Amino acid sequence: MSDEPREVPTLDDTVRRKVLGLIGLGARGRLIVVGAERVAIEAGKGKVVLAVVASDVSRHSLEKVVPVLRARRIETLEWPSAAELGGAVGRDTTAAIGIVDQALARGIRSAVAGATPAGDATRVSR
Repeated sequence: MSDEPREVPTLDDTVRRKVLGLIGLGARGRLIVVGAERVAIEAGKGKVVLAVVASDVSRHSLEKVVPVLRARRIETLEWPSAAELGGAVGRDTTAAIGIVDQALARGIRSAVAGATPAGDATRVSR
C-alpha cells in the first residue's frame, strides 16, 4: 500500500452535508477527536481509524498530524475547508478530526464512496 493520495470522486453538496452531519454526531457522541495535536496523539496510540484533514490550513498544522497518520497507515480524507470542518464540531476552524469509532468511520467512508462528481476536489489516501 503506498502513501500517495488516491483520487476519489469529488463531493456534491448533499454528500458533503451528510459527511459533516456524521462528524457532528460523532462530536456529540464523543466518537471523534478534534485538532491536529489531539489527532496526532490519538493516532499514535492507535485509536484513530479515519482522519479528516483540512487542506487549507498552515503547513505547520499539517506537519503535526500528517506524518503520524501516514506512519500508522490511517486512511485520510482531505477536506477543502478548515472553516467548514470546524463548523461541524462547533469551532471556527479545525485542521484535523480523528474518527475513533469504527461504525462512524464506516458511515463516512460509505458516504464518500457513493459520491458523484461535482464540487470541490476531495481525496482519500492511506
